[in-house]
Amino acid sequence: MTADFPVILDACVLVQACLRDTLLRLFHARVYLARWSDDIVAEVQRTLENKLQKTPEQTEHLVAQLREYFADAWVEGYADLTASMTNDEKDRHILAAAIRGGCESIITFNTRHFPAQATDPFNIAVVHPDEFLIDLYYLDPDRVVHVLHEQGSDLNPTKSFEDILRLLRAACPRFVQLLCAKLEVEI
Repeated sequence: MTADFPVILDACVLVQACLRDTLLRLFHARVYLARWSDDIVAEVQRTLENKLQKTPEQTEHLVAQLREYFADAWVEGYADLTASMTNDEKDRHILAAAIRGGCESIITFNTRHFPAQATDPFNIAVVHPDEFLIDLYYLDPDRVVHVLHEQGSDLNPTKSFEDILRLLRAACPRFVQLLCAKLEVEI
């Protein structure tokens, strides 16, 4: 199955390394279509450098990788919409990019920054990443589990499936709980 529904990923979702890796791998596997903008990625860079002590070289490498491997994810031409958005002022660019990118959802931890009165007129749902991963699992359980197994084996040093679930647990506890129950895995 190849999904054709685009969603915009907020910076807060892209900051956490394991979650970012999981979401990018699921995008690469075409379980969904990811979208982001220069503004979102600039916020990711600032957060990684200022709060997580990543070097500018590390964050520039990340951006270069995003541009190289996910060139179709970038949304442009949304700036003219930003001022007219009615959600949280600092996140208006995200809603504008979601509209311009034809996105069905905004994936964010900051759901309160996108009240229904701001997003409903554009038919855009606001979804916590935990709920999003659960939805993706029910959409294509075999592919999601396969991607998580690959994620662990691609890391250096390699990590087990259970290790990946442990890393995801803080950000997406219900998703991890679901997988543990469905697959009879203990972590």
